[in-house]
Amino acid sequence: MSKNKYSVLLPTYNERENLPLIVWLIVKYMTEAKRTFEIIIIDDGSPDGTLDVAKELQKIYGKEKILLRPRAKKLGLGTAYMHGIKHATGDFIFIMDADLSHHPKFIPDFIKQQEGNDFDVVTGTRYMGSGGVYGWDWKRKLVSRTANYIAQVLLRPGVSDLTGSFRLYKKEVLEKLISSCVSKGYVFQMEMMVRARQFEFSVGEVPITFVDRFYGESKLGGTEIIQYLKGLLYLFATT
Repeated sequence: MSKNKYSVLLPTYNERENLPLIVWLIVKYMTEAKRTFEIIIIDDGSPDGTLDVAKELQKIYGKEKILLRPRAKKLGLGTAYMHGIKHATGDFIFIMDADLSHHPKFIPDFIKQQEGNDFDVVTGTRYMGSGGVYGWDWKRKLVSRTANYIAQVLLRPGVSDLTGSFRLYKKEVLEKLISSCVSKGYVFQMEMMVRARQFEFSVGEVPITFVDRFYGESKLGGTEIIQYLKGLLYLFATT
């Protein structure tokens, strides 16, 4: 059994339907992989009672497995990770979405890839090997592919999927990357990879399948696409 401990950061906003299942799956795959782990739930003041569900889950799995680190309101992804890291006791940090678009069954693949090559970062990719996307119409896929392609051309990040948000980091690497990032929201994930290249961190990739949300509304709309393009041009100008 590995001596390493893994902290899984789960930023949540209105995920009460998804949270019990994602937590159960993380516990299942971590336990099967015989890993020491904790799940840190960072709820941004969800009005739907996500935090109440999280408290029930804490009673079921125990306080050493489920840590609740809520915030009063929605403050963005980057700051949620910053907040989560402060409380993380793991040597490695997983970041993933709580809405079941990232299946915890890939967790052992990330760990194996990291351990085999001592990578600083392992990122999930939808655009390589057996990776893919389910539940998107062709327009959504086209937007995603195009966004990724433009980013590849402008930023040459060295990874095939820049906007993915299912990743495994060495804790100190994630701290350094987050403290050097300026973007908020959707572009934040992309900037993390660009900064990783700048600092010459080693990055591995694991093919994952991304499944569109089970419950609730997708977070990607027209305003996100505009933000994405602005962020992309900013990164291009400054890196």
